[in-house]
Amino acid sequence: MSQLDKTIVGDCDKTAINPEENYRRTLQQVGFIPQGEVTKEKYKQLGFKCGLEIHQQLLTKSKLFCRCPAGIYQRGDDYNAEVIRHMRPTLSEMGGYDGTALMERKTRKNIIYRIKNETACTYEIDDTPPFKIDTEALEIAIEIALLLKTNVVGELHITRKQYLDGSIPTGFQRTAIVGIEGEIPLREKKVRIIQLSIEEDSCREVSDIRHNRVYTTDRLGMPLIEMVTYPDMLTPDEAAEAGNYLRFLARSSGKVRTGIGAARQDVNVSINGGTRVEIKGVAHIAWIPMLTHIEAFRQKALLAIREKLQKCIKDTSLWEIRYSDIDVSIIKKIDIDYEPVDRAVAVNLPGFAGILSHFTQPGKIFADEISDRLKVIACLEKPNLVTSEQFAGSGLAVEDATWNEIRQQLDAKEGDAQLLFWGPEEDITTALETIEERCRLAFEGVPDETRKSLPNGTTLFERVLPGPDRMYPDTDSAPLSISNETIERIRTNLPVEVIYRMEQLNKWKIPSDCHRWLLRKNLAPLIERISNDFDISPKLLGTIFGHNLKSLDGKRKPPQRVDSEFLYDLFKLLYKNGVLPEFAPELLALSCTRTNVQVDTLLKEVNFQKITMDEITKRIPALWDDLKRLNPNLERFAMIRWLMGRLRPYALGNVSLSDLRSEVERTVDHG
Repeated sequence: MSQLDKTIVGDCDKTAINPEENYRRTLQQVGFIPQGEVTKEKYKQLGFKCGLEIHQQLLTKSKLFCRCPAGIYQRGDDYNAEVIRHMRPTLSEMGGYDGTALMERKTRKNIIYRIKNETACTYEIDDTPPFKIDTEALEIAIEIALLLKTNVVGELHITRKQYLDGSIPTGFQRTAIVGIEGEIPLREKKVRIIQLSIEEDSCREVSDIRHNRVYTTDRLGMPLIEMVTYPDMLTPDEAAEAGNYLRFLARSSGKVRTGIGAARQDVNVSINGGTRVEIKGVAHIAWIPMLTHIEAFRQKALLAIREKLQKCIKDTSLWEIRYSDIDVSIIKKIDIDYEPVDRAVAVNLPGFAGILSHFTQPGKIFADEISDRLKVIACLEKPNLVTSEQFAGSGLAVEDATWNEIRQQLDAKEGDAQLLFWGPEEDITTALETIEERCRLAFEGVPDETRKSLPNGTTLFERVLPGPDRMYPDTDSAPLSISNETIERIRTNLPVEVIYRMEQLNKWKIPSDCHRWLLRKNLAPLIERISNDFDISPKLLGTIFGHNLKSLDGKRKPPQRVDSEFLYDLFKLLYKNGVLPEFAPELLALSCTRTNVQVDTLLKEVNFQKITMDEITKRIPALWDDLKRLNPNLERFAMIRWLMGRLRPYALGNVSLSDLRSEVERTVDHG
């Protein structure tokens, strides 16, 4: 018996593995529960902890460290020049390499930047030192830092944060801490804020296929704030509540960008025995509960895998994979679309029987953990492997006889598992290293890594979690003093706190289904202003905005920024002309179909006619006669509805619909 064979002991699962059965069994062992069914007590038992990093673009004219315009976007195929770079690791001052840098080196990526003259300059490609930080952006950041109740720094120190995926051409992001140690209120607790930073945004990714990653530089350098919380959220719902509050708080300033990509969330999750895993690029706060819930149970599954392997493998330091080339023609028998490949390699994983088909996330197994890394590190596009524990009907079928030949070729033992992967010759060595590395990490439990969020709540491996020592002073930027006078000037003009606006919406009795949209669009101040100036019910205004305007906005692609001054002028027009505010939805519907709308012409365009209650009620007897002739057997409610439907066009904007309904009901009740 070889030294390697001595590492495999009798606790290994030597029985034939049924992948579907194994997946179900391991899912039950992990105790996975659908997100909506888990109690707070269960999350407490898991040791669930979550922290947020909320990134928000600021609404400025210029970028942060140059004077290129901010907010002008380009299509991926619309550019004037390309720059190609390769990222290489360098030694730190302590004489070591960052793990993320070493991982990126393995990928051998060509980083391609597509540059448009209108939105970029030599600063973006690191040919010019930075300008002085944009004053407008800094003052917005100070305002939001004060809203977070943080302590604003007296001196701003710009640092360099390593960015090793190529999304910033310099390899680092210029960033500076503006405020530290604040808090926000939730329904049942307060969440502590670690810091608020101001920084430059990264490039926008166009594609990432094989060894080519393509970016546009239109977003690069745009001012961005990052709000970072402590891991104080102990349930997924608390995490979403905190995320929404931070979003509403930033938007309450009226000085941040909105729309796709303007705000992005990173979520940090850990459980007892696990580690902090960062989920990047959470596009919608509504995703946070499911993402964090699934990540908690993914970590629990990985800890269960570790426990099984530790029982099975006596000395993990002696563990190693065995591999052998096989005939490439086998790949052609698999039911997939694949690119021509140079090599196909079979790999034996000692003691891993039952592990490859072990549940990790809903619909995902441990083999996916390996496949994800092959895609990112070895640049093998998916599908890139098939295993001896592949699910039936997956389309990646290899005949049992073939697996038997592979096992013999690899001298596999009972309790081992096998996988088969393929790719270009130059990527095979990296792929083998990646497979062995991920399997070795399984002995430790949950790897430190950054993962990419997916809409269904699952995640993919994105990169190794960067080390803590990734911040360095920026030798191109001098420290900048922030005077007490500047801080106090900004403090005296702060918007109303979000918690007060939430209470105000309830006090106004605006329907609860409107609240989130009104806060997201920062419309509470406008409701207050219109209500005070034109004596209109806040409840009515909130309902018109939260139902009618929201519906119209959702039909526009992409949704537009709400023009508060236009809305104010619209209600001013109604007030001046004696038109009831209930008529506003008719004008909103018209205005949303065109651009450059003139408020003063809207009433003429819809041909609005003034009419009194007496003139409207005079129509009721004739309509009542028509109704009795056409539908004499209608129930009372249907009669009222029929009559109101025919009178509404005359009444809307002229008289109270509830008063008119009272007149109609009298007619119906008295015949």
